[in-house]
Amino acid sequence: MESITGTVSKVKILKMSERPLVYFKLDNQSCLIAGHSLNFLADVEDGMKIAVGGHYNDRKQFVVSKYAVIGKTKIMMEFEQIII
Repeated sequence: MESITGTVSKVKILKMSERPLVYFKLDNQSCLIAGHSLNFLADVEDGMKIAVGGHYNDRKQFVVSKYAVIGKTKIMMEFEQIII
């Protein structure tokens, strides 16, 4: 398993299903996530720094099997705004 760290941009849902297929750019690398994609959409937005682990497919896209947000997730930031 390889890992990449960078800044997220261009988050898009490619396919809506039980496990949505989500595309995003991590710096200049194209990435896909299907497993845990709903959690990913709730945790991450453009401009956030994350670390991902996974492998490359035949099209040189990085297929993410796990991810971690560096700093606060989107849900944490929204929750803090409600309390303040």
